[in-house]
Amino acid sequence: MAIERGQPAPEFKLYDDQREAFRLSDYHGEKPVLLLFFPGAFTSVCTTELNTVNNELEEFGGADAQIVGISTDSPFVLNEFKNVHKLQFPLLSDHDGSVSATYGAKYDNDFTDMRLDRISKRAAFVIDEEGIVQYAEVLENAGKMPDFNAIKQVLQDVSA
Repeated sequence: MAIERGQPAPEFKLYDDQREAFRLSDYHGEKPVLLLFFPGAFTSVCTTELNTVNNELEEFGGADAQIVGISTDSPFVLNEFKNVHKLQFPLLSDHDGSVSATYGAKYDNDFTDMRLDRISKRAAFVIDEEGIVQYAEVLENAGKMPDFNAIKQVLQDVSA
């Protein structure tokens, strides 16, 4: 199922790298949320993507937006990844891939020749304060990066 701009964002509850619950609805009426689905911690493109966002936090809304990374890695792996790279936003464990699937951001037994079936696609969603998707990008090629300029613009627009 593809999630598109203008749709209500599906609610979810996942646990972060500190094993604390994160609910998307906790941010309704508070601030926009940037969801960054990524295939795996400690892989080259994912590391570059999350470090880029981390290094440009102010351009991604700073304190006016909540940024979260989501992968199917365990909370323990995500905690180590966050610590090693000094990431300043939570990383959420979608260990069974159910949230990734709901957002149309999960490989289904077709992640490379390895045929892995529990890997998030690289994807980005901006959810406004009302819980409506304002930006949706799902990449089939895990080697590609989301359109950071478009994401920054949408975050700026919804935070204004």
